[in-house]
Amino acid sequence: MKKLSLILSALCLGWTLSAQPGIISTREANDQRGKILTMEETILSRELSPANIHTMWEDDGTLLMYKDGKFQAYDIAAGTYSDYTGKNKLSMQAVSKNGSLYVIYANGTERLVAERENDQITYGEYVSRNEFGINGGTFWAPNNRKVAFYRKDESKVTSFPLLDITTRTGSLKEIKYPMAGMDSENVQLGIFDVVTGETVYAAVDDFGYDRYLTNITWSPDGDMIYIQVLDRSQKHLKLNAYSAQTGDFIKTILTEDNEKYVEPFDPLYFIKDQNFFIYRTANRDGYRNLYLCDNDGNIRRLTSVDADVKYVGNDGRYVYYTSAEVSPVENHLFRIELKNLKKGVAKASFGKPQRLTFAEGWHEIQLSPDYKHFIDSYSSLCTPRVVNICTTDGKILRNLLTADDPTLDYAYTEISLGTVRSADGQYDNYYRLIKPKDFDPSKKYPVIVYVYGGPHSQMVQNTYLAQLRRWEMYMAQRGYLVYVQDNRGTENRGIAFEQAIHGQCGQAEMADQIEGVKMLMDLPYVDKERIGVHGWSYGGFMTISLITNYPDIFKVAVAGGPVIDWKWYEVMYGERYMDNPAVNPEGYEKTSLINKAKDLKGKLLICQGAIDPVVVWEHSLSFIRECIKNNVQVDYFPYPCAEHNVMGKDRVHLHDKISMYFEDYL
Repeated sequence: MKKLSLILSALCLGWTLSAQPGIISTREANDQRGKILTMEETILSRELSPANIHTMWEDDGTLLMYKDGKFQAYDIAAGTYSDYTGKNKLSMQAVSKNGSLYVIYANGTERLVAERENDQITYGEYVSRNEFGINGGTFWAPNNRKVAFYRKDESKVTSFPLLDITTRTGSLKEIKYPMAGMDSENVQLGIFDVVTGETVYAAVDDFGYDRYLTNITWSPDGDMIYIQVLDRSQKHLKLNAYSAQTGDFIKTILTEDNEKYVEPFDPLYFIKDQNFFIYRTANRDGYRNLYLCDNDGNIRRLTSVDADVKYVGNDGRYVYYTSAEVSPVENHLFRIELKNLKKGVAKASFGKPQRLTFAEGWHEIQLSPDYKHFIDSYSSLCTPRVVNICTTDGKILRNLLTADDPTLDYAYTEISLGTVRSADGQYDNYYRLIKPKDFDPSKKYPVIVYVYGGPHSQMVQNTYLAQLRRWEMYMAQRGYLVYVQDNRGTENRGIAFEQAIHGQCGQAEMADQIEGVKMLMDLPYVDKERIGVHGWSYGGFMTISLITNYPDIFKVAVAGGPVIDWKWYEVMYGERYMDNPAVNPEGYEKTSLINKAKDLKGKLLICQGAIDPVVVWEHSLSFIRECIKNNVQVDYFPYPCAEHNVMGKDRVHLHDKISMYFEDYL
């Protein structure tokens, strides 16, 4: 067992955590004393989260912080606080109200930009169900003279009924839900001039009706707007430029093609005071790296590391980014110098990357507007939270917070961070293992595997308590080993790792999870006859997949909001990973849990929000119906007024239900 001091030393010497097999770090237990978590504390308490400071930059030398119950301005040079005067106010806003788009001016007056035409067409709202890096529906030009906005037409999208039981006779609320293989929405991009009041639309004619318009970016002068246009199959992308004055197509700058999928995440990041931009993609060199580009389509890899990186900012000289190159479970800040840009992309040179954060753990970064400072907020397995102000050469200027451990008065058990080899033998998959209270290695303990395993997730990081969900500790305090592992298909490990699941969701993920379970079963203190599994959403899909495919291993399972058959899931996500059902019928057939209902042997409880708009009710009810057809017993508990993530008091009830199910049957 490695001590944290050794790990830290290794990191400072440039070693990677993934090079060390088995357990790489451990937080020792304090379970000989202290309080036991209640379910209300487990689900609702904020007091068991480490203290944090919510920060944003007001200007070059002033940091806005929420402190002592109010916003305060912090002077970097003086190190003093003062009352916040509210200087940083938006002059204009673009707001969508019931599908109609308005511009609200600084004096409070409103101007209608686009009026909702009917129930099918809306303006200024998010599109594509928030996939492809889409987080909103309006995009302001740098000079605030124009605002771009989405027009979403769902007239071809089928509706799905949700039952409202709060009315006397019950009523239906219909939502638009484009299922895999079915008609999808049509999206256009409008451009509104706040001075002239005129609106034009970008003349996008690539890939037909149901292509995706993603990662909208304005040119620095506001004369052009860039759109990443992705085809319905998500295998072909064009980065196009359009006139902001007329909407006319100007040129295609870059193209991306991949036989599995292209997944755009980021807008373009223009180099300060230059005619170049930073482009992030995973499609060219196997990892999400940064590339230097120009408007003529010249492109060159900027970050040359076999690790995923994320753009943070640039000052015209340095590009700042975070990277997983130290370890896949750590996040650190780097910068790289740009040289000779005037000679063009091909002849530009790059300096040697400089690492700017060194403390073990996961670092979140906020750069100051003048790029002279950054806020470094980080934690690790045994470090609750540290917030520092640093200069952009990596020197710590001042500590703003060193949080106390909020769990010291509670009987928290041992937490280990480790690795297990993937089923294909190519990767180290990371896990956390929580031992039971008063652990005795001579005894045998039941195991609960908590699983998610789906794309865009990373359940295990070297953060405070390794991303622990308090419910895991709640169960550990009651005598269970709790195991959580990331598998192939999750993020931050490169495109080959992510795309291993393509066309057959659940297969590589299950194989990797079973490798972790085999490791557990080799431990002398694991009761091989008492292994359970629990997960929600994609984790619900994984839970049912595991208990039906490996009935000799898993005795008890609790699946929440589970995907049952990918043909009932939405187009944008489902077709990326499974292709269109017409293209991949074998994959849909193989991964459907309808076909596995007959194989259920152990105890299974399914929980579902009855008005879930994400994984619609058709999934779980169809599985229950198939169990009935095959005379297979299964338990079911719906939450009548809950959506996908069961929240509030219902959530306390839900976790009581989950916990009692394992208590009763595992």
